[in-house]
Amino acid sequence: MSEILTKARARNVFYGGSLFFVAVFAALVTHSHYTIANAATPPLTEEVILGKHVWERESCINCHTLHGEGAYFAPELGNVMTRWGVQEDPEGAYEVLDAWIQAQPSGIEGRRQMPHFDLTEEETRGLADFLRWADDTNTQDWPPNDAG
Repeated sequence: MSEILTKARARNVFYGGSLFFVAVFAALVTHSHYTIANAATPPLTEEVILGKHVWERESCINCHTLHGEGAYFAPELGNVMTRWGVQEDPEGAYEVLDAWIQAQPSGIEGRRQMPHFDLTEEETRGLADFLRWADDTNTQDWPPNDAG
């Protein structure tokens, strides 16, 4: 015989379900707070701040993504210094980035190309430091990026 859902049973299902989901929500909030509070964020230096200003002024996000945010026309830059193998070498990061910027546009027909930006050495060093800083940020492996 089928059971009838009485008012008392419906009330118990409602309260029980509500308590269960409130407990799940509280656990997720606690986990998120713990994860964020214990995430090691690299310090912001004057060079990193300058690089962020260059990033914003030149609208790099219109073509590139940074940690998954931005346009998808050009490569993700959140881990570009690791991909280039210069994450631990500030001078190497500057040299590789400067060479890349100086070589743009490359003149290769049919290839997406970055415009040439007339940056000072200080601005390029700042941008390299900003990209190294972004690479050091703990994003918990987001976005997934296996590009080499």
